[in-house]
Amino acid sequence: MLKIDHISKTFNPGTVNEKKALSGLSLQLEKGDFVTIVGSNGAGKSTLFNAIAGAFYVDEGSIILAGEDITFKPEYRRSREIGRLFQDPMRGTAPHMTIGENLALAYLRTAKNQHAYFSRTTKKDLAFFRDQLAKLDMGLEDRMKQPVGLLSGGQRQALTLLMSTMVPPKLLLLDEHTAALDPGTAEKVLKITREVVAEHQITTLMVTHNMQQALELGNRTLMMDDGNIILDVQGEKRKGMTVGDLLEQFRAGAGKNLDNDRILLS
Repeated sequence: MLKIDHISKTFNPGTVNEKKALSGLSLQLEKGDFVTIVGSNGAGKSTLFNAIAGAFYVDEGSIILAGEDITFKPEYRRSREIGRLFQDPMRGTAPHMTIGENLALAYLRTAKNQHAYFSRTTKKDLAFFRDQLAKLDMGLEDRMKQPVGLLSGGQRQALTLLMSTMVPPKLLLLDEHTAALDPGTAEKVLKITREVVAEHQITTLMVTHNMQQALELGNRTLMMDDGNIILDVQGEKRKGMTVGDLLEQFRAGAGKNLDNDRILLS
């Protein structure tokens, strides 16, 4: 489903602020893979997501999604096939628009018809939105005419997840999407995430700061450092791993200890 071949990205090249954010990174995902990613600050996790989503073009290498070369495909066109959630619940929705209007925008964005943006949602569409909202079990199906800005962080994140997956994308990028939520709400959003991904068999990449979560969720775990993947575990080897094993593997692969307190304390 996703093939990344030796991509590199350097910001501010030739200046004192030069930063090599990705360094010859390669990765291949099969359809339905649910991959968790951990790494310290500056390891390149969000940069990798930005490269896949098209926030910038990579300097070298290629990105293939479902057999199509998207290396130089504009971000707005990739968004029809790639869903993305950010750490900040305020991103991903339009706060002054209603819940129903946000869903309509997301629904029409994924349509293949080039005139879809100028279409109108039908009663059938609205009924579909209501059914989808009911699955969140947050009572949002009865609040479709309320502005999204009135929702809590957890409700907004759940809504963004729904907007990204009600027309299942080829790839879903979750960038620490529960990190800014309180523990109870984070667990609920994570539960919804598991159910949605499993129901539609969506190929998923999820950045997390919780190492136990990284081992329990999905079928594969990656560790990143200095713009590259230094550990890739799956199958029986992953099932038997502990957080201590992950830390030891990081030390062996990176030649240093993981020094991110946020990860270690989680």
